[in-house]
Amino acid sequence: MLRGRAVTLRPATDADVPVLAAIRSTPEVRHWWRGGADLAEAVRADLADDDLTVYAIEHDGRVVGAIQWYAEPDPDYRHAAMDIFLDPAVRGTGLGGDAIRTLARHLVDEHGHHRFTIDPAAANTAAIRAYAKVGFRPVGILRRYERGADGRWHDALLMDLLADELAE
Repeated sequence: MLRGRAVTLRPATDADVPVLAAIRSTPEVRHWWRGGADLAEAVRADLADDDLTVYAIEHDGRVVGAIQWYAEPDPDYRHAAMDIFLDPAVRGTGLGGDAIRTLARHLVDEHGHHRFTIDPAAANTAAIRAYAKVGFRPVGILRRYERGADGRWHDALLMDLLADELAE
């Protein structure tokens, strides 16, 4: 378990699938985190992915989202990439930033990572602002990066953070 100021991160389990799928099904989250018709199966697939580490984000004893990371395996390009989703009911409370800081500190201290990336949709201005508060900086636009629910390709913003830039 990883403890932040207000959140606890713990490895997500099959028991978390219903609540994580419910959070992902909210319109505010589903817009950015699709996953097909069966969101429970999409969450299970993430949990089963050997290259991905998924943590449930808990606040006041309740699961309020998930944060996940994977590592670039090539030692000459070593970094960790992360992604996060939160229950819309807790947005704006600082829990997302706390979860990102907590995971980043763990990845620095326990895994020796020095650099992190995150790639929100370029139109997801709320997420971009939240990541910037933690210290992520824009690197560039990933053009036509991800197919949207509308079937069209959409841009993403590549952001990165160096360990010594992590904002408290």
